[in-house]
Amino acid sequence: MKIQDFKTFMELQAIQQFTNTNSSRSVFQDMLSELVSGDALEGTSQTLGSLLSNVEAETKSFLQPGGLTSMNINPISTAHANNQSSGTATNYDHIISQAASLYNLPEKLIKSVIKQESNFNPEATSYAGATGLMQLMPATAKSLGVHDATDPEQNIMGGSKYLSQMMTRYDGDIQVALAAYNAGPGNVDKYNGIPPFKETQNYVQKVYGTFLS
Repeated sequence: MKIQDFKTFMELQAIQQFTNTNSSRSVFQDMLSELVSGDALEGTSQTLGSLLSNVEAETKSFLQPGGLTSMNINPISTAHANNQSSGTATNYDHIISQAASLYNLPEKLIKSVIKQESNFNPEATSYAGATGLMQLMPATAKSLGVHDATDPEQNIMGGSKYLSQMMTRYDGDIQVALAAYNAGPGNVDKYNGIPPFKETQNYVQKVYGTFLS
């Protein structure tokens, strides 16, 4: 067998593995016989072109809408795929609704805080040690009765309780309450309002903007 013949044989073998149709196998076997018997490469090349055309046609058919329905492939559930993201509001709507009702807060305000704090990732942890969906500091979590800050229900309930306390403390002023949630009530009291910290001012702007949108 010549080197060129061997190369052609290898190409044929790859194509035969790609397609499982009876027609493809038949053509492959005929071409293999030609190569082994030492027939002219020209005829084999022509047959190769024919086989490539068959593969191309089968590939186009496979790629058509619905082409996968005849195969044993289970598509990934869209809902399951969405749940594998860092988290969405709908994952925790029922908890947020309960917290909003219990602590007299707008649901959208709780969601806006969660969005900014952790982007709905219950395992988020900050460099300062804040944990969970609403980023509770260990001491704050303990004072709120939160034993596991990574547990979505405990975290949302604890964070909402704390936010409600800040709302009550600052007469329902959402922006000041958000500043206290971020920088602590001590800093808010010290500056008699939103502290002049760039981080806190940006935080209030983003959360309040999401709340109003």
